[in-house]
Amino acid sequence: MADDTRRSTLRQPTQEPSRIDEDDRLALVEDPGPAAASAKAVAEREPDLREYLAPIETERQVTDWGRSERVEGFFDRTLIDFYYNLWFRCEVEGIEHVPAEGGALLVSNHSGALPPDAPMIAKAIKEEHPHPRPLHLTVEHFFKGYPGLSMLLPKIGGVPAHPANVHRLLADEQQLVLVFPEGRKGTEKLYKDRYRLRRFGRGGFVEAAMRARAPIVPIALVGAEEAMPIFAHIPALQKLTGLIYFPITPLFPHLGLLGTAYLPAKFKIRFLPPVPTDDLGVDEPWEDQGLVQTIAHDIRATIQDELLDMLGKRKSVWFG
Repeated sequence: MADDTRRSTLRQPTQEPSRIDEDDRLALVEDPGPAAASAKAVAEREPDLREYLAPIETERQVTDWGRSERVEGFFDRTLIDFYYNLWFRCEVEGIEHVPAEGGALLVSNHSGALPPDAPMIAKAIKEEHPHPRPLHLTVEHFFKGYPGLSMLLPKIGGVPAHPANVHRLLADEQQLVLVFPEGRKGTEKLYKDRYRLRRFGRGGFVEAAMRARAPIVPIALVGAEEAMPIFAHIPALQKLTGLIYFPITPLFPHLGLLGTAYLPAKFKIRFLPPVPTDDLGVDEPWEDQGLVQTIAHDIRATIQDELLDMLGKRKSVWFG
C-alpha cells in the first residue's frame, strides 16, 4: 500500500508555471518596477546635467599641457625679443622647410651652460615663418627637482620628454616638437670641444617620428657655444649644490650661472630639408633598430656637416 502511494506521488505532475495574462503584461509595462523607474528618472534628468559641462572657452589662456599665453607672452615681449633681435641678432635660413601645418619633429644641436637655442628657434618660427606656429620643447625629467623652474617650463612650452607625449603632439594634435638628441651631453661640452656633436642617443626621436608618420626637420645653430662657453667643471660644487653640473663660464663666479650673462655672439639658425618617415617601405619601421640607427646617424652627420660649413663661412664670432 505504501508503495502504491509513493508511486502515485511520483507520477503526480509538477505544478505548471503561472502564466501571465494580457492584463498583467500591460500592467508590468506600465509599472516596470523600481529599477526601471530609477533608470527612467536618470534619463529624464540627463539633459539638465549638460549645464554643468565645461563650456568652450574662447578666451582660455592655458592649454592642456599647462602652457600659459600670458606667461609666455610676457617672456616673449621682454627677454626673448631682446635676445633675438638685439643681443644675438639672429639670422635665419631655410625657414620654409618647417611645415606650415601638420606634425613635425625638429632636431637641433645643443650647447651652452644655460642653452639659449630653444627659445631662439621658437622665436625664429614665430618671427620669420609665413605661418607662425607654437613650438613645444621636450624637457628632461631632472628639471622636476628644481623649485620654480619645474613650474615655469610648462608655462612657456616645455613638455616632459616621454615618447607618449611626443606621439600625442605629433600624431594627435599635429604640432611642432623640438628635441635635442645630445641631451645634457651637449650642454656639458667644454669650449675646446665646441660644435662637435655628441652621440644622438639610441635614436628614440626617430622612432617617435616614425610612429607618428611625421617628418624630421634638422636644424644647425651656430653661436650658442660662444654665448656662454664652459671652460671647466667643478665636481665638488656640483655635489654640494645638487646641480647636474657646475660649470666655469667667462663671468664666473658672479654672473656665470645667470641667464643675463650671455655674451653677444652672433646667432645663425639654418633649417634643413625635412626627412620623411611616412614612406620607408616597411609597415612598422620603428621596429627595425638598424633602420632607426641609420636615420639617426644620417641626421647627425647632416647637422655636423652644416655646422662645419657655417663655421667655415663665418668671419667673426660677434658679427657673423
